[in-house]
Amino acid sequence: SDYQQLGYNLRINLFQGGPLKSQSLMRDSYTPDVFQKAVIDPRHWHGRTISELGRWYEKYFLDLNVQKAMKEKYG
Repeated sequence: SDYQQLGYNLRINLFQGGPLKSQSLMRDSYTPDVFQKAVIDPRHWHGRTISELGRWYEKYFLDLNVQKAMKEKYG
């Protein structure tokens, strides 16, 4: 019957996986040149700026990495 055929078709199409091409409202809303012109500023991301404490930690861990590399290279 039509009802059984409809049920079969619904069961057969379960869990086909995700779409092959993802869609994004942001990507669909803007032209590609907007993304090419965008400048990513590492000091200002998502409206937040890196504080002095953050800069101190950056320098501190950079210094630790340099010390570790020097120790591995020269003993």
